[in-house]
Amino acid sequence: MILVTMMNRKSPYFTKLNTEREWCLVDAEDQVFGRLCVGVAKLLIGKHKPTFTPGQDTGAFVVVINADKLRVTGGKEKKKIYYWHTGYIGHLKQRTFAEKFQKSVRQSVMDAVRGMLPQNKLGDRLITKLKVYPGAEHPHKAQQPELISPEHLCKL
Repeated sequence: MILVTMMNRKSPYFTKLNTEREWCLVDAEDQVFGRLCVGVAKLLIGKHKPTFTPGQDTGAFVVVINADKLRVTGGKEKKKIYYWHTGYIGHLKQRTFAEKFQKSVRQSVMDAVRGMLPQNKLGDRLITKLKVYPGAEHPHKAQQPELISPEHLCKL
């Protein structure tokens, strides 16, 4: 009899249909760029929840404010270089982190977080739940996002 009840137990399988989404607000003021991006990626994937299921979209929506006040360490503003090729012979382009960050703060954060997500269709869906704003204002007040402290973000 005990054997029968043990065989009937099943582990719960969580999908986006039976998972509740929360909205998280992350203040990026005076935060280290890479450490913040790691915490944001974990929130997007859903690793902070006990209902985490690999291969499923069970994470949170994340709003990052004050992204223009992020900092990097170790002189990476000048040392870190991004390369890309235009497709023409001899057209290998490069840009330093400072140039890329100055051109588009939002794109710099999105690219860093995108590199930490799965490189498949799931990652494409997860990155759409990240909202990055250079200032303190954001249009998601109606969702009542929960403020995540920097200490809590690092411990995820």
